[in-house]
Amino acid sequence: MLEIGALVAPWRFARRPLPRRRAQIYVRRPPRGFAFPSSPSTTSQRGLRLLTKDDWRTIRSCLLLRSMEEEDLLALIDERMVLSLERGEQLFGQDDPARALFLILEGRMKLSRLDADGGEAVVHIFAKAETFAEAAMFLDKKYPMSAVAVTPARVLAIASTALRARIAAKPDVAFAMLASMSSHLKALVNQIETMTLLTGEERIIRFLIDLIGNRSGAVTLTLPYEKTLIAKRLGMRPETFSRSLARLRVIGVEIKGATVAVTDVQSLRDRHR
Repeated sequence: MLEIGALVAPWRFARRPLPRRRAQIYVRRPPRGFAFPSSPSTTSQRGLRLLTKDDWRTIRSCLLLRSMEEEDLLALIDERMVLSLERGEQLFGQDDPARALFLILEGRMKLSRLDADGGEAVVHIFAKAETFAEAAMFLDKKYPMSAVAVTPARVLAIASTALRARIAAKPDVAFAMLASMSSHLKALVNQIETMTLLTGEERIIRFLIDLIGNRSGAVTLTLPYEKTLIAKRLGMRPETFSRSLARLRVIGVEIKGATVAVTDVQSLRDRHR
């Protein structure tokens, strides 16, 4: 049985007014279409029936969950803990109590911190099938960052109490968590390298190469979110980002709105090296 009553608190009681500057980044309110259950289901299979086939494939492909046995998954997952968020909606705030970790079923989520002056530092942007907020449940029990939807999104909350109970019953579950957190650490190390060792143009090229993946030749793609957020993700001012984008035209990269056209992917990779 999932012990999820404690999860109600952050969304029910923490709706405090936000400073004006912070409100420009996101609007804090409970995600629409979702309410935490007053009492947990005694049979997790009943909840799983309403998850879509694509949701189930996403759950099974997730680094944290894919090695778990069915019994462990059924103990952790309840479809009533799926939250739907609109773009700009906040899932949790910096320093809120850490009651759950989250798996993205659809969309993208931004994790960021605010400094004393209200400035935002984007730490990472997570996509479908990725989990986040694992470590917070085992450290100081507070989320060190805020989580905001940068696109319409659906996320599955996994209660910390349920996960800890699984780890106590089956210590092997902890190895899956270690693998997931190691992946996050690797991403943060790569981000530090990007921010400290690469020029603005090189950061953008690496970002585009990651988007292109294994494709070759001439490629047209769509930016996954707005340019201002990409600039923050790359540690650049919006105006510096725009100038760096313009200079990429000489190597065959044209950007119009959210559409990017690359005439030769290999030339872009050679430039990155």
